[in-house]
Amino acid sequence: MSSRRSRSRQSGVSTEITDAQITDLVSKLQQLIPELRARRSDKVSAAKVLQETCNYIKNLHREVDDLSDRLSELLANTDSNSAQAAIIRSLLM
Repeated sequence: MSSRRSRSRQSGVSTEITDAQITDLVSKLQQLIPELRARRSDKVSAAKVLQETCNYIKNLHREVDDLSDRLSELLANTDSNSAQAAIIRSLLM
C-alpha cells in the first residue's frame, strides 16, 4: 500500500484512494479552474492542474484581501447613519 495514496489509520480502518479516483478528482478540479476550463479537450497533466489550482486559490485570496480593504475604506468614509451605510450593512448580513 503506497503511503502517498493511503490515509492514516483512524478507528482501525484504512482507506485507499485509487488511481481512478485521483484521475476523477483531477478532472473535476480542471473543470473548476477558469484557466484550465478553456483547455478541457486538451490533455493537461495532474501536476499542471494542481499548480493552476494553487495559483487560482492564491489569486482568490488576493481578491478577497483587496475587496476587504476596499470595504473597510468605504465604511470608514461613510456616515454610519446614512442610507449607503444601511445598504452596506444589509449586504454583509
